[in-house]
Parts: sequence; structure tokens; C-alpha cells
Amino acid sequence: MIRKNLRPKRENDWKLFLRLVPYLRRHKSSLVVSVVLLIPLAFASAVQPLIVGQAVSFLLHEPTWSFLQGKPVVAAINTLSLLLLLTIVIRLCFVAYQGTLVQKIGQQITTEVREDLFSHVTHLPLSFFEATPVGKLVTRITSDVEALGEVFSSGAIGVLSDLISMLVLLVVIFLTQWQLSLMLLLILVPVTFLIIYFQQEYRKANYQVREELSKLNSMLQENVSGINIVQMFERERYNSELFAATNQKYRLAVDRTILHDSSVSATLEWVAYIAIAGVLWLGGLYVMHRQLDFGILSAFILFAQRLFTPLRQFGEKFTTFQSGFTAVERITELMQEPTINTNEDSNLVLDNSYSEHLGEIRFENVCFGYKPDQYILKDLNFTLKPGQKVAIVGPTGAGKTSLIRLLCRLYEPNEGRILVDGIDIKNIPKTQLRNYIGVILQESFLFAGNINRNITLGETYSQEQIQEAAKVTAVDSFISELPQGYQTQLRERGTNLSGGQKQLLAFARVAIRNPSILILDEATASLDVATEVTVQNALDKLLRGKTAIIIAHRLSTIRNVDKILVLKRGELVEMGTHEELLKRDGVYAGLYHLQLLGTAV
Repeated sequence: MIRKNLRPKRENDWKLFLRLVPYLRRHKSSLVVSVVLLIPLAFASAVQPLIVGQAVSFLLHEPTWSFLQGKPVVAAINTLSLLLLLTIVIRLCFVAYQGTLVQKIGQQITTEVREDLFSHVTHLPLSFFEATPVGKLVTRITSDVEALGEVFSSGAIGVLSDLISMLVLLVVIFLTQWQLSLMLLLILVPVTFLIIYFQQEYRKANYQVREELSKLNSMLQENVSGINIVQMFERERYNSELFAATNQKYRLAVDRTILHDSSVSATLEWVAYIAIAGVLWLGGLYVMHRQLDFGILSAFILFAQRLFTPLRQFGEKFTTFQSGFTAVERITELMQEPTINTNEDSNLVLDNSYSEHLGEIRFENVCFGYKPDQYILKDLNFTLKPGQKVAIVGPTGAGKTSLIRLLCRLYEPNEGRILVDGIDIKNIPKTQLRNYIGVILQESFLFAGNINRNITLGETYSQEQIQEAAKVTAVDSFISELPQGYQTQLRERGTNLSGGQKQLLAFARVAIRNPSILILDEATASLDVATEVTVQNALDKLLRGKTAIIIAHRLSTIRNVDKILVLKRGELVEMGTHEELLKRDGVYAGLYHLQLLGTAV
């Protein structure tokens, strides 16, 4: 399916943040505690410069706090030192606990988002996966979700902490000396706007970084999956050059984020020094005119540093924040992809109470295309009676596999409807439909895990049922020869089994579910002659009393079916038995004679 790769209009930060609120609500109590702890932390930080300033004032015999007046120097300094130590202890304890709490919340939310995203992706239609590189999905579910976690663990609470620290500092310094405070505030305002500008530019650059990383991961996944072709056709050097080019684009995109991030750090660095210089200049004038004490001036030098430290940290965290918002934006795009309507709340049940003829399939004026104006299946009308064995044949690209995917609701028809036992499959719960229809493909996919897991696929079956399904499909003979039998661990994609053995497990996987409709998509093509004969005998038992649809390229294997449907360019051009179609001397007869000629040669 060809999809337009258009980026939706970018949402502002507030709207993106609101998308995270449902996750925040799940951890309301922990968030409240972490925010409350910020207040004593901010006050402890704001009081420290005042304590140092009082020590300077006391040593210079200037006015100090009332409880220090009249005390000996050593006693006063000890008292101030204890107060300073107390603020340090408060900050150490609260920062450690609050930091741990925030990190745990961030990890919990990251886990929840990743689980929700994975669940959503597994419910997306097949057309989405055909148009989306695997590496792009991997990046969204791993790197983007990790960046989102940083928003909570380092960004959101961290930014709030810096804001509270700055507000408390501003209140304290205005209460201490408003003229110097006003000067610092006037320096602070334009710098804030400058930081916001750089962060917006960083956000744009960071989105491009994520896109380039997706391409890099896609190329890596593609080359690892197709390594046998890469090596057989000696594409190592060529593919390395392609990877290097993509890698360079990624580096250049990262360089742009570094530029904007560094601009923030550099701006805050020199502005902080300007603020200190301004305090020294204006404060020095007040000291010369005896309008300010040395102790207050000393405190304000520390205040200037403390005021710009949260702003510097705010800038650094804002970079993390923007990376997280970029991740939220990309994750939101994926979460907004429409899933298949599973109808799990439907009360419909596929059994004899809903149909007089179990296993009937009917296509009514079905049209399908990846583009609305370009149908690859056109006006399909046919009925398969219960228990019939029907073959679908036709040239490559005729639409055979698409027809099967429509029946399984991996695709939805653009027009018309498909009925199973007289019920439109759109109204049947997906779980019921998939259990009712069994599919065996030409190449079966196996998961890492043991034999039992690959037969049951997570559903609950007894060991007796598993073994019975294996016996029916003649799989038990090769399983018994494996080192641990049914508990034998399979590697990823079942690479420690032969192609034929993997296909045999696919037969057992379907047999244990006992579907009423069975679809075989060239299912015995990868088996050797001896194994195919064994499996064919098992299939005869498995197909007994069931409606079967067989897609076959070897026409000699479908002579005994009840009906053959011939597709050409998405249209049903012929229908009948093997003998009837040969007499017509049409498309089927032409394909059959070509295969006979090829066999003879």
C-alpha cells in the first residue's frame, strides 16, 4: 500500500504535554510528594548566600541578624556554620530521595508507554507494516520512548524544580535589596526569550535526527536480515557505502542539534558573568556611598550565580524536554494510526446456532485496491459451500494472496462484503474469526522459545492436545528426535530447524485449533517428496468435513478439488472442475499445458 509520508501539523508543547497527563495520573501521589519536596530544597538553596553574607558582615562589624549581635566571633561563626551545614544536609537528603522518586516515576511511565505502543502496533493493519520500515518502528518503540522517559525523570520535574528555585530566589533577593534584584531581573528576561528561541530551533533539528536514526536502523535491520543475499552477491562494499552515506546524514543532523544546544550553554555562560559584573559595579557604587553593606554585596554575588545556575540547568533540561517532546510527537503519530476494528465487544459467535451450513464463504461484489482508484481485485462474486475443497489459481500478480488476506481481515475491502456462515466478517470478533479460519503459509514464522510455545502461541492447551495435534499432522516423529522433545528451545525464526521442519510445525499449529475453514497457501512447497506424501495424508484427515481454500502453483496437485477459481488481473475469469476448465481451453488450460511442457523438458 502506498502511503503519503506527510508530517502532521506540529502541535505546541502544551498540547503534547496534555497527551502525557493520563500516564501522570497513574502516579499522582508520587508526583505530589516529589513536587512538595522542591519547596524546602529551594528555600535551603536561597538561604545559603544569606548565611555567607551574614558571616562577612559579622567579620566586618556590620549589622547582622539580631540573634548574632553581641556574640563572640567564634560562637557567631560556629552558629552560621551549623546553619549552613543544616541547609546542606537538607538539600542532600531531599535531593537524593526526590531524585530517586522522580527517576522511578520516569521509568514506570516509560514502561507503560512502551507497552501501550507495542500493543497498538500489533493491532495495526497489515498495510501499515508493508509501508513502514522495521527499523523505523524499532526506533519509535525504543529510542523515542527512552527520550520520552527522560522528560519525566530529568525534564518535567527538573524544570519545575528550577522554576521554583528561581522564584524563591527572586522573592528572597527582592526582600533583601530591590535595586540589585531589579537589575538581575532585567538581565534575566531577554536571556529567557533567547533560550526559548534556541530550544525551538533545537526541537526542529532533533526531529530530523530521529528521522535519520530511523533510516539508519532500517538499513541495519535490512542488511542483517538479508545477509545471505548481501554475501552471495558480494554487496558488502556497496552496502557499506550506502550505510556510510546514511550515517553521515545522521551525523550532520546531530551536529545541528549540538550547535543549538551549545548556543544555549554559551549564552548562559557569558550572561552569568555579565550579571556578576553588574552586581559588582552597581553594588560597589552603593557600598562606596554607604548604602549597602559588604555582607549584602557578597550575598548578591552568590545570588547572581545561584540565579543563573537554575537557568543554565533549565536550558540543559529544556534540551532534554524538547527531545522528549519530539519523541511524543513521533509516538503520537504512530498511536494515531487507525487499528483494525476487532469487534471484541460483539456477542456474535460462529457456531451452529448462527448457521445451517458451517464453513460457508461468500464474496459479494468485493473490490479491493491499495489506492481507491486502482483496484487489484474487481467485483468478485462466488460462494464456497461447507466442506468444499476449492483451489485458487492464476498468473503471478493475479490477486490470489490479496483475496486470502481479505478473508482473514488483514485487509478491508473497498467495496462489497465477505460473509462467513451468512455473517459479514466485519461484524465477527476478530479473535473468533482467526480461530475459525486456519492459515498455513508457504513460509512459516517461528518465535524464539520451545516447540510447545510455537504450537500453542500463548493459548492454553494441555500437553495431550499438543501431542495429538502433532500426531495428526505427522510432526511428532521429528519432534521426538529433538534433544529435549517438545521442550527443545528454538532460536530466533527457528534457524536451528530445517525449512521442512518449520513448515510441519505450522501444520500442528493449525491442527490444534481445529478450524472450520482451512487455507493452504502453497503450504507443501518447501517439503521434500517423502515428507510431502506424509503430510498430504495428514492433510486429508485434517481437511475432512472442513471448507478448504488451496492456493497452488503446481496445478497437478489440485486435480481432485471440488472447484477451481481462476484469477487474472484481479478478476474471476473462470470457475469449474479440473476437467471442465481443460475443456474450455481458457486461462487455466493454458497454465496447465505450460506446466506440463516445463515438466517434460
